[in-house]
Order: sequence, then C-alpha cells, then structure tokens
Amino acid sequence: MSSAAGHKERSRVLVIGGTGYIGRFIVAASAREGHPTYVLVRDPAPADPAKAAVLQGFRDAGVTLVKGDLYNHESLVVAMESADVVISAVGYAQLPDQTRIISAIKDAGNIKRFFPSEFGNDVDHVHAVEPAKSVFAAKASIRRAVEAEGIPYTYISSNFFAGRFLPAIGQIGVTGLPIDKVLILGDGNVKAIFGTEEDVGTYTIKAVDDPRTLNKILYLRPPSNILSHNELISLWEKKVGKTFERVYIPEDDVLKKIQESPIPLNRALSISHSAWVKGDHTNFEIDPFFGVEATDLYPDVKYTTVDEYLNKFL
Repeated sequence: MSSAAGHKERSRVLVIGGTGYIGRFIVAASAREGHPTYVLVRDPAPADPAKAAVLQGFRDAGVTLVKGDLYNHESLVVAMESADVVISAVGYAQLPDQTRIISAIKDAGNIKRFFPSEFGNDVDHVHAVEPAKSVFAAKASIRRAVEAEGIPYTYISSNFFAGRFLPAIGQIGVTGLPIDKVLILGDGNVKAIFGTEEDVGTYTIKAVDDPRTLNKILYLRPPSNILSHNELISLWEKKVGKTFERVYIPEDDVLKKIQESPIPLNRALSISHSAWVKGDHTNFEIDPFFGVEATDLYPDVKYTTVDEYLNKFL
C-alpha cells in the first residue's frame, strides 16, 4: 500500500467557520482523512474556554490554525495560499458575506474548489416561507455568484442534522423527548431526510478530491434515514414500548405559529415547514446533470442510521 503517496495527493483544505456547529465536524473529518487541514481563526488564543478547547482539539488532530478574518481581504488571500480547497461553514448571519470569500478566491488564483456554506435543503428546490425563505435565498445567491465567477464548486445538501432534530423526535420548539404527546407539522406523512453531523463531515471531505462531485450538488440521502414524521414517531414508540398522542398542526396554524414566534424559533419552524409540510427534502428527483448522491458514490462509508441514533436516548 502506498498510503504515503496517497496522502501527498490529498488536497490541502482550508475551513472558514471551522469552530461553528457543523464546521468542527468538517475539520475533524478532514484531519482524519489525511488532508493537510487549515482553519481560519480570528484569535488563536480565545478567552472563551469552550472555544479554546475546540482549537486545542484541532491542534491535537494535527490541524493548522491560520490567523485571519472573513472581513480582512488580505488575510483571506494569504490563508488561501496554503490551500487547494476552501470549505465555508459560516453561520446564518454571515451567509451573504461569503462574497468576500469568492473575491479572495479570485485574487488568490490557486483554489481548485469551493464549498460554500450550505448543509441543509437544496436551496434551488424550496417552497419556503419567511424567515427560511431569506436564508435559502442568501445561499442561492452565493451559488449564482460562484457560478458567475467560474469558480469550481461542490454544494452539499445534507438536509436535517440529526443532532438538531432527533433529540426531540423531530418536534420544533419542544425540548427533550416526548412524554405523552408529539407535535407534528402537517399530516406527518411527508418524508424528510436525516444525517448525523459526523457523517455530513465525512461525506463533505470525501467529495473534496472527487471528480464526480465537481460542479455538482452532493445530496445526502441515506436510504435508511428517509422517514416521515409518523414513521419516526413509530420507530421511537417501538423502542420505548409506549404510544404517544399525535397532535397534528394544520398548515395554516403552522404558518400562524411561524409569524408569531421570535427568532430563532420562527426560523426553525419555517425550515421544518419547508421539509415536513412542503416536502422540500424529497419532492424532486436528483438530476444527474447537476446532482449526485453520497451513499451511491461512497458505499464504503457506514453511515449512522436514525434507528441507531435513537438508541442513544434510551
């Protein structure tokens, strides 16, 4: 096995937003898969102990911290000089500011591929209401800007994060596991898709050097993890040996609830409305012209199923 030679060929990966919710899983996967991995950080020695611990974890995994700032063009360009691929995992508030990353990529001139911050719905296939509508539109406008500049890209559509949606068995605005009843948006029969944060990180990094994912959307549609809310609840009921009262919230009431809820609850509800009511995870086929599916491309990756994930809560 020429594993050393294999490592040489692995692209150098720069992650922007690496300490964020999904960013840290992408960084971990990149280091684990043997990519020389760099993380842009404003402050390599932050006062916040939690953040300092994350950065120490990165260092322990062999990750290089690069001092720089999304809002400092020169620092971005310099950071990119040590990379081949840029992955953005910035949060909601910074989505529109990814135009700064695009402009630094243009100036650096050496980046072979850019992954903008996505990791949810395919934003070109959504029927969302505000505030999710604006979030999706911001991501879509970054896609158009990347394409207009002719920057090679991969977009990751990973649908629901397991860690965000499964601890309350798919309910929004409810903390913890159901005790007696479960709140369901719509009729509960529309299928949504789940993936663990670790698996999202793994599949993202698998795509980095894969010619099959170049200028494509990589969809995460693990067959075992495509479930309606009713199916998800039944799965949980079977595990706990208990039946819950199912409270169905008709779409009009869901829309009213979104309008009356504060941020970030309204955002979470509107994203769930897009998936659970409008079916935006599953209401279209993957067009091979612009999309590929992760479990098809990487059958060697053993993804965590929803069934296995729920066992953690028993």
